[in-house]
Amino acid sequence: MATGPEGRAAPTLRDVARVAGVSFKTVSNVLNDHPQVRESTRAKVLAAVDSVGYRPNLAARNLRLGRSGVIGLAVPELSQAFFAQLADEVIRVAAEQDLVVLVEQTGGLRERELEALRNPRLSLTDGLLLAPLGLTHDDVLPDPAGRPLVVLGEPLFPGPVDHVTMQHEAAARAATEHLLGLGRRRVMLLGAHATERTGVAALRYAGYREALEAAGLPVDDDLVVPVETWDRSNGAEAMARVLGSGVQMDAVFAMNDDLALGALRSLQERGVTVPGDVALMGFDDVADGRYTYPSLTTVEPGRHDIARAAVTMLTERIADGATGALAPRVTAPEFRLVVRESTGG
Repeated sequence: MATGPEGRAAPTLRDVARVAGVSFKTVSNVLNDHPQVRESTRAKVLAAVDSVGYRPNLAARNLRLGRSGVIGLAVPELSQAFFAQLADEVIRVAAEQDLVVLVEQTGGLRERELEALRNPRLSLTDGLLLAPLGLTHDDVLPDPAGRPLVVLGEPLFPGPVDHVTMQHEAAARAATEHLLGLGRRRVMLLGAHATERTGVAALRYAGYREALEAAGLPVDDDLVVPVETWDRSNGAEAMARVLGSGVQMDAVFAMNDDLALGALRSLQERGVTVPGDVALMGFDDVADGRYTYPSLTTVEPGRHDIARAAVTMLTERIADGATGALAPRVTAPEFRLVVRESTGG
């Protein structure tokens, strides 16, 4: 017999049924979300669950349903603050549904992203959330192992795959417009990918360009600074290189906060005041940006909503099983500008 704290017998479904004054089957129907249960009965059973302190046997339930109760999350690098915070949000949301999250790092490399789809450890999971950087439209999607798959970010793949993305282009335009609205006219874009056509960098560049064109300003190639890997050291190095070249700017829109934080260091080392000489804008709203001096103005992309939508989509796919009744879905949560000291907020 299972026991609870201090050796007492753990409450059972029959205890719940007795307290609620209903049958064992009715309790089972309520706990398995059977649709044909009256709301008054459901409320009475759930109150009895709380009253007796019943805890469902999740292992038995998952075994009965042929599931593990574990989902996978594959991200490029946990050393990048955005992905670390995204993983934290996914784990929190999944825990609300009694799910465990197994996290893998791919380095953003196509080969390792493909491996994540076939990894023997991840094959034990009920489904996978994948944030790809290297996969192309020619790669095998959905997951060849047959597990449900939800893609986070870009690019959008064809076929029966759910996507949770961001409003990259609209958010980048809003960020650039914020800088232009401050009277800045030499806005540098930090983090461009010269050869990219459909990914995150290309979309954010498009938003930047749209804002300049709407303001009647040309895109100055000297102000579009390529940075392949979006981390702090590369942001600092790129900014130092631009400052050393003599290119004039009065604002910087960095493609992510890590680049912005690195750029902030180089600006301050060279006596460039922020926001006096140069207004600085990031993207992602990572926690560190709140505590820099000056604090970092940024785009909050709806990270919590992204995590919740991704987990919800995946669990719905898992429940859908082999029926394939769900059509492919794409969602992009709302973003917001977070104005702080680095642009005079």
